[in-house]
Amino acid sequence: MGVCWSSQIKIDTHFHTGDDSKYVSRDTQNISNSYSKGSSTSIPATPRSEGEILQSPNLKSFTFSELRNSTRNFRPDSVLGEGGFGSVFKGWIDEQSFAASNPGTGTVIAVKRLNQEGLHKEWLAKINYLGQLSHPNLVKLMGYCLEDNHRLLVYEYMPKGSMENHLFKRGSHFQPLSWGVRMKVALGAARGLAFLHGVDNQVIYREFKTSNILLDPKFNAKLSDFGLARDGPTGDRRHVPIRVMGPHGYAAPEYLSTGHLTTKSDVYSFGVVLLEILSGKKAIDKNRPNGEHSLVDWAKPCLNSKRRIFLVLDARLEGQYSLGRALQAANIALECLNMDYKLRPSMDEVVTALEKIQNPKTGPRPYI
Repeated sequence: MGVCWSSQIKIDTHFHTGDDSKYVSRDTQNISNSYSKGSSTSIPATPRSEGEILQSPNLKSFTFSELRNSTRNFRPDSVLGEGGFGSVFKGWIDEQSFAASNPGTGTVIAVKRLNQEGLHKEWLAKINYLGQLSHPNLVKLMGYCLEDNHRLLVYEYMPKGSMENHLFKRGSHFQPLSWGVRMKVALGAARGLAFLHGVDNQVIYREFKTSNILLDPKFNAKLSDFGLARDGPTGDRRHVPIRVMGPHGYAAPEYLSTGHLTTKSDVYSFGVVLLEILSGKKAIDKNRPNGEHSLVDWAKPCLNSKRRIFLVLDARLEGQYSLGRALQAANIALECLNMDYKLRPSMDEVVTALEKIQNPKTGPRPYI
């Protein structure tokens, strides 16, 4: 994938960048090998989350009129979802020209429209990371719109929605995911993180959670929403000192206490998500009984026990897995959740371990 750093589009940054209630955020005094083939880049002179759009030949600059027409004037019945960023609309464009097309014809797209209170800095980061990086387990950013006060992003359409919805929503539209599908999603998401950690200029995702894992028609997982992503440490630095900000319940303990961000922070978040995938329970849920509000605190003592592992595993998965494979998956989560970040595995190692679970020739034999 070709990259051009020389041509950059300057933009203003006067828009509101306040905190979103979904995040834990505070200031601290102490904040001072690619897994698979894909794009790699050199670090730009300024952080990819600040100041300017880095031009990419893979992105189209849409006009507001084009996106308005493709979404039928942002009609309410085309809304795919809503969040702190703004609303996401379903639209259609011509596959070749990218011009707006009639509903049901051409290529389906998902258009995110930044509201006036949205986080402009995050909007910029999404463009500058996904515009430069390409991998089967990263959602494809097709383009953006920067016109007057309008800030929009154009993504490939992911018809199965988010992993969060499939795990936690109930109803006929969301049937329980099978063990096989859950392990497939976990592996795909792990591959996406491993790729980010392995590019020439390392990327720390910082917002790994089930709502940011999107699924294509075959339940292939793709990471989305790079609003909090940051470039990894350079030179002889071992971490990135940064303001603590991330989704509640997923952030690594050393990051929360010191503001020191490393790829192992992402590994911890992956452990939390893998636990959610195995259990069908949210990372934080105040509606659960006392002592079970935090999924990590409650589940960790059970993860390496043959007798207690069934307390953690989603009852809807009964009969779909062997005890050996369940313990192996639980052990991966346990290693990722190690309080000592130095003892956590790399995402490459996590990928290898998850591949073994899915391979009947290398996976563990069932316990009798």
